[in-house]
Amino acid sequence: MIDLSSINPVVLAAALMVAATPILLAAIGELVVEKAGVLNLGVEGMMITGAVTGFAVAVMTRDPYLGLLAAAVGGATISLIFAVLTQVMMANQVASGLALTLFGLGFSALLGQGFVGVSPPRTPRLDFGWLTELPVIGPILFRHDPMVYVSLILVAAVWYFLNYSRGGRILRAVGENHEAAHALGYNVRRVRILAIAFGGACAGLGGAYLSLIRVPQWTEGMTAGAGWIALALVVFSSWRPWRVVLGAYLFGGIIVLQLNLQAAGFRIPVEYLAMSPYLVTILVLVVMSSGRARKTLAAPGSLGRPFHASG
Repeated sequence: MIDLSSINPVVLAAALMVAATPILLAAIGELVVEKAGVLNLGVEGMMITGAVTGFAVAVMTRDPYLGLLAAAVGGATISLIFAVLTQVMMANQVASGLALTLFGLGFSALLGQGFVGVSPPRTPRLDFGWLTELPVIGPILFRHDPMVYVSLILVAAVWYFLNYSRGGRILRAVGENHEAAHALGYNVRRVRILAIAFGGACAGLGGAYLSLIRVPQWTEGMTAGAGWIALALVVFSSWRPWRVVLGAYLFGGIIVLQLNLQAAGFRIPVEYLAMSPYLVTILVLVVMSSGRARKTLAAPGSLGRPFHASG
């Protein structure tokens, strides 16, 4: 028997912010990468690498913030493999990204063998004083861990950087027409490598959020397709930062609602969730290969196209 009265909308709204945070962190990093004209399908691999790196460092130091920092470094470091392959050796971006995901999944499984069943240090929630006691708004907005707010601040910073800074205009110019940007004297390769490293750091943070805060434990393959969902959010938000937030929160709400509906007695086959990352992958690749779809969604003009410096 289905009992919807057991679902608390305030708790549901607060939980969706937590569920959306790892996806949001990974997606905003990938948005910057794609704005630079690079399609990195290795988000899942960078996330899982950040998850195990952050977990291991946090457990060994008993400091969750050092774990998060290590996750960002780990994600950025593994992303440089992709950067070397695609920007220096001119390898295919789609194939290199898929290879990065497979490498990250295997590498993380190897590193995480000694951390199964280990509990990480607790990440405290921020104390907003009397704001936390406000009815409805308090539990929804003011009772979260710091990374929930960091993710939103990061989105605002990326939005400002892309629209109002010289560096952001250069990055967008590289992504729209790398040949014209090169002719103007901009170092296309350097801009793209820096963007890839930033995207890797954000994906690493998203993975560490999963292993340290949302599900405080290490489990092999625990990202469970979150990286593919992040990729889809970038595409279907039309490469706009604030739309990524809406998409991430919508998907987080679906995850939390599905769990609550199951608890209320409404049976949803888990196979639907299990196959969703693969459907998302197909949709992303279809959109990227369709010129009409790319134009409709206002994709960066040079997205996915290799850059060969003429001099």
